[in-house]
Amino acid sequence: MCVAKASSEMSGQDQEASDNVATNLTPAVPATAAGAAFSLNGSLSHLLHRAQQAAADLHGVALGQDGLTQRQFAVLAVLAEQEGLSQSDLVSRTGIDRSTIAEMIARMQAKGLTQRTRSATDSRANSVSLTETGRAVYEAAVPKIAQVDTTVLAALPASKRAGFVELLMRLAIPAPENSPVTPADKKKKDKDKKKKKKKAKR
Repeated sequence: MCVAKASSEMSGQDQEASDNVATNLTPAVPATAAGAAFSLNGSLSHLLHRAQQAAADLHGVALGQDGLTQRQFAVLAVLAEQEGLSQSDLVSRTGIDRSTIAEMIARMQAKGLTQRTRSATDSRANSVSLTETGRAVYEAAVPKIAQVDTTVLAALPASKRAGFVELLMRLAIPAPENSPVTPADKKKKDKDKKKKKKKAKR
């Protein structure tokens, strides 16, 4: 989601939407200690799901007239940053599952938003890029998505917004060092450590 600064003045419609988001994101009772009674309103996964629902509702209102879904916008945004990505690249960059992305790209191509060509480096893969129509649709949607972000963030104190977005990025986009280490990776790291130790002894 794009991060936009909350404007000092919001229209009545935006204020109403912001109030709805604030209601959905009402601070919950902190998660109880282990062994105590479980509180759904203290469950992080449940709260993230509710927050996502609130944001998705706003996205639907903002993009509904354009016939563009939230996930389709994500694909357009990624392709606007870098053309010629493979479907595997789109999966990793958008978080859309592999079983969905192919059909979704096909629908977007039928709408004239994207186009696929055979990859120059891998004959088994397709490179996906924006059409002129796709880029125009993306550029027209950006201000609407920015306003959605503004409305969502307006439910939080101004001093907390940047930190909130940063923490969400840590949860949604794990840093490489936090990624699971495969046995092959561990073996390679162990070899590298041994080489460094040998060089240090010389």
